[in-house]
Amino acid sequence: MIYFDNSATTQALPEVVDTYSKVSAKIWGNPSSLHNFGDQSFNLLEQSRKQIADLLQVNPDEIYFTSGGTEGDNWVIKGTAIEKRAYGKHLITSSVEHPAVHNTMQQLEKLGFDITYLPVDEAGQVSAADLKAAIRPDTILVSIMAVNNEIGTIQPLAEIAEVLKQYPKIHFHIDAVQGIGKGLHSEIFNERVDFVTFSGHKFHAPRGVGFMYSRRGRKLAPLLTGGGQEKNQRSGTENVPAIAAMAKALRLLLADEVQTNETEITIRRAIADHVKQFEKVTLFSQDDERFAPHILCFAIQGVRGETIVHAFEEHGIYISTTSACSSKKHMASSTLAAMKIPSDLSTSAVRISLGDQNTMAEAETFNQVFDELYTEFDKLS
Repeated sequence: MIYFDNSATTQALPEVVDTYSKVSAKIWGNPSSLHNFGDQSFNLLEQSRKQIADLLQVNPDEIYFTSGGTEGDNWVIKGTAIEKRAYGKHLITSSVEHPAVHNTMQQLEKLGFDITYLPVDEAGQVSAADLKAAIRPDTILVSIMAVNNEIGTIQPLAEIAEVLKQYPKIHFHIDAVQGIGKGLHSEIFNERVDFVTFSGHKFHAPRGVGFMYSRRGRKLAPLLTGGGQEKNQRSGTENVPAIAAMAKALRLLLADEVQTNETEITIRRAIADHVKQFEKVTLFSQDDERFAPHILCFAIQGVRGETIVHAFEEHGIYISTTSACSSKKHMASSTLAAMKIPSDLSTSAVRISLGDQNTMAEAETFNQVFDELYTEFDKLS
């Protein structure tokens, strides 16, 4: 099997699963309990928080645990809307966000908030100038993703941060679900960012666990109220085994970050250079600094994306259409639509997303299979 769908989810590493299993079996007390068994869980919870904070060079009290990226995005956006509604009801985002952001913004629109969706250029990037022009006296939040999940565009976070330095009261949120471990630490954790959201299953941790960075001094209304866990900000008994496993997964990810990124770039380039030779192939991800190292999106004109996905699957190669969240709904790429790519081409788009377990040998196999399938598709069309 060749697994090229790491942006959808990653396989939990054996050592990460081992941590999860051991903690589940031995340290299963409630971290909020007063007795020693609860203290063991609490201490491990806080050790995990400190480890994540140290890896990201932030303070432990700025890390909050969640169920993943979707909850984190909802929490920042709705939590800001609730907390700052007396000061304004205008929020700014991009037109190429993940549904966890886009659909949350649409929900707020129905509740009377005003949302600006920034346009993007031919590479899927927003403009800092457009952002500045969109800011109003009642703007309370800017939410921009680090890396686009469909074509891999890296947004100009440093330029956006520079604009927002002039507006210190506006919350600045980055969805970094696709950006973790991709050589973007300084761009993501810039001096102006207030909130950053992450999802564990994107970097070999279990599903259903994630975390959020929340800058000291920034106020955010909780979405989950109850027992007062996470300093009264996110109630619900913490999933200590998954959190400990996620801390280990993050350590392993960042330990090999540079080498992994270099390998991903080499693999992506080998595939891109091969497929772009074919007449009916259009590349949406480019080989330059505007794009993350692990995502390659392309289309074969006249062949639907799901047809391409299933054809590769028959050869044991797993890729996806442009977003796992929309693939089974047969939805066209929202990112490509925002880039004004014609629908007959965007519905042909597929995505390869690489990880640290992929190899050049797999790229060579992919290219061989691509040649065979392209010939078949060409005959059918």
